[in-house]
Amino acid sequence: MKMKLLGSLLAGATMLATAINAEERISAVHAFPATLIYTKSFLSFVDKVNEAGKGVIQIDVRGGPEAIGMFQQPDAVRDGIVDMVYTPGSFYGGALPEKDAMVASNLTAVETRANGGIALIDQIHQEKMGLKYLGWFDSGVCYNLWTRDEPKFDANGNLEVDGLKLRGNNVYNAFFTNYLGAQVIDLPTGEVYSALQRGVVDATGWTQIGLIDLKWNEFLNYRIEPCFFSTDLGVIVNNDRWNSLSDAAKKILQDVAIQHEKDSVAALRTKRDQDFAALEAAGMKVVSLEGQAKANYLAAAREKTWERMRDVMSGQPGGTANYDRLIELFYDFDAAK
Repeated sequence: MKMKLLGSLLAGATMLATAINAEERISAVHAFPATLIYTKSFLSFVDKVNEAGKGVIQIDVRGGPEAIGMFQQPDAVRDGIVDMVYTPGSFYGGALPEKDAMVASNLTAVETRANGGIALIDQIHQEKMGLKYLGWFDSGVCYNLWTRDEPKFDANGNLEVDGLKLRGNNVYNAFFTNYLGAQVIDLPTGEVYSALQRGVVDATGWTQIGLIDLKWNEFLNYRIEPCFFSTDLGVIVNNDRWNSLSDAAKKILQDVAIQHEKDSVAALRTKRDQDFAALEAAGMKVVSLEGQAKANYLAAAREKTWERMRDVMSGQPGGTANYDRLIELFYDFDAAK
């Protein structure tokens, strides 16, 4: 009886050890601080994976830009230093200019997942960078220009930018410089608060949400409509690491990512409405372009970004082969009318 009991205990311990060893773990970092709404969205995705993946797959979050610099993260996941990164595609746009199709998009991840757009973006990531594009999170949120002082317009209603100290970055510089004619000051997100505080900049582009999280509303008093562009935040995974995962682990990651694409659209639109209400209650004023000036503004944001995409694609292997298809999958011209 003792031998049988000992045998049962050993067998049980072996089964437990096997189950523990079968649980795969991948490391992850995120581009922005944990306090930002977008990072909170990613961390909620991680929680969903870890709940659904118990015994199969778990994500270990190492941190944000304090762990690996935000602009170094795409190289880090490509090189296998970390397995997964949540970041804007614009942070690696030089290597993958096709991300501009997402920047200029007027569709959401839900629609582009259904029409094959995300599958094409995934294919391009794998071919060009050795990365699995797992999901386009937090889509359906666009950008505004936010200013300290009341915006000025010319006789035709076009925005005047002379004298404006405009913070820029890789997302919207093609629009700001090539159409608006602005002299931009490139700054990472983490430096904008102090730049506003010191008067280094007095205007910036930013998404419809997150201004309060960043406390930039302490200095910015006007929101210019219409909004333009879309967030291009996504989750990328080292392709070798992805291929090493079990089919069960891959399925959990992909299924949860697809559901989070849907969930995040609804959640962030609710957050946008809440933020707008809070900002306006605190005195934020809204100023709008109208008529032809508005139409020209929106067209320029879209077309200058597409021009940038085509120019960079043309100098890379494969050239502009996917250019027309990307625009077709990520932009609805009828909805823009």
